[in-house]
Amino acid sequence: MNDKEISKYLSFILRHQPESIQFKLDQQGWANIEELIDNAEPVNNFRIDRATLNSIVENSDKKRFQISNDGLKIRAVQGHSTSTVDRTFNEKMPPEILFHGTAERFIDSIKQHGLVPKERQYVHLSENIETAITVGQRYGKPHILSINALEMYHRGIKFYQAENDVWLVERVDSQFIAFEP
Repeated sequence: MNDKEISKYLSFILRHQPESIQFKLDQQGWANIEELIDNAEPVNNFRIDRATLNSIVENSDKKRFQISNDGLKIRAVQGHSTSTVDRTFNEKMPPEILFHGTAERFIDSIKQHGLVPKERQYVHLSENIETAITVGQRYGKPHILSINALEMYHRGIKFYQAENDVWLVERVDSQFIAFEP
């Protein structure tokens, strides 16, 4: 069993469908680790244990998960689509430019509607092109968008930064997006 498969399963539970294992998250997305271990379905016949959770949290290059200071709870840092979670993030001034990776096939829609979170609570942006490329590749041939984040911020649009350095915003109107690579 590899950590990537377990990480995907944890993302599904902690971001999107905790109810699929009769599980509840609190408003900030925290889940009791022991209850998660007890309720989690085996992934390819592998039962999740505490050591595996710790390894995934510590070794994940994207830092998707966080364990509470007391070591009793775990949560997805951002990316929630479940309505029971309403994470509180501190507002922060972004750098001048942020990036968003998407697939070429979505460009026409983005030009028309801007970037919208769809089933998630926020649009995810990054400070570096490499991360945006990685994200964009998940959906096909990647296209990197440059976002005039600081201009948006000065116009009153709130930005937040999650603990894993992903930048979050409710939406990005197309007027703030540079579509040329």
